Amino acid sequence: MRPTQGPFPVTRLRRTRATPAIRALVAQNTLTPADLIWPVFVRDGDGVEEPVPSMPGVLRRSVDRVVEAAREAQSLGIPAICLFPYTSAENRTSDCAEAWNPDNLSNRATRAIKDAVPDIAIMTDVALDPYSDTGHDGFVVDGEILNDETIEALVKQALSQAAAGVDIIGPSDMMDGRIGALRAALESEGHKNTLLLSYAAKYASAFYGPFRDAVGASGALKGDKKTYQMDPANSDEALRCVARDLTEGADMVMVKPGMPYLDICRRVKDEFGAPTYAYQVSGEYAMIQAAAQNGWIDHDRAMVESLMAFKRAGCDGILTYFAPAVARMLQG
Repeated sequence: MRPTQGPFPVTRLRRTRATPAIRALVAQNTLTPADLIWPVFVRDGDGVEEPVPSMPGVLRRSVDRVVEAAREAQSLGIPAICLFPYTSAENRTSDCAEAWNPDNLSNRATRAIKDAVPDIAIMTDVALDPYSDTGHDGFVVDGEILNDETIEALVKQALSQAAAGVDIIGPSDMMDGRIGALRAALESEGHKNTLLLSYAAKYASAFYGPFRDAVGASGALKGDKKTYQMDPANSDEALRCVARDLTEGADMVMVKPGMPYLDICRRVKDEFGAPTYAYQVSGEYAMIQAAAQNGWIDHDRAMVESLMAFKRAGCDGILTYFAPAVARMLQG
């Protein structure tokens, strides 16, 4: 039973807001660099740091510069980075074979980071959209995204990533049954300690636009992803998806996007108690940056407030492009 409160002036709720020291003592949630996963975009080349126009402050990096980013993350106390490849047009094909090429960008970057910064955790994306000429997360035949055939390809992709040394595999495709298939394959191939952080509740959102720019997929997508990503109108369905993925072997689950779906984060954490993450996606990041650059909001305060919202909603961690900036602030 919630304790009762006396009437004013016995109860003055402003007493606990009076000074920074008192506010710190009663704060219910804290944000630290250990709560962050930093998404990083990797591209071909050497010595390349290429700005993403729709995401101010975000770069596409060549493998050598991604290694430098991993060193920076570790120095800032950020425990993990997540790799996303900017795949050239010639490697985007109908069979998506580049997805499981042992020497693709993601796998080369993984090996290079593990050689240079072995203690940082590396997360990777499992989906076919960076390698497909259609921009879809799965195989497309006559306009239909094929579920079971796609899973076979995702298994090959995940196994190639695990062999490269990835710590956390993030299936973002939203195909039915892929977590069970991935877990079985990882176990059978000896990757028993490789974690699965499932994009369990991933919505068909308008907030992904700048990300598609960052990975070079803005003009590739044919149609939309509404037959496999979730309807923004639904919340009970998210719980069904999370329950299924945990049953099939997911170690952690994610809600994506983040701030528009804080209610889902809270429901997932309350219902399952599993490690729960949110992805503060490209559109969320770009809106804050654009408003700050126009002088409409305070950049640093909005950045921290947006991230604290995830902790308040029950998230154990956040994937965010703000990771190095907020970690520097928290350290300083």
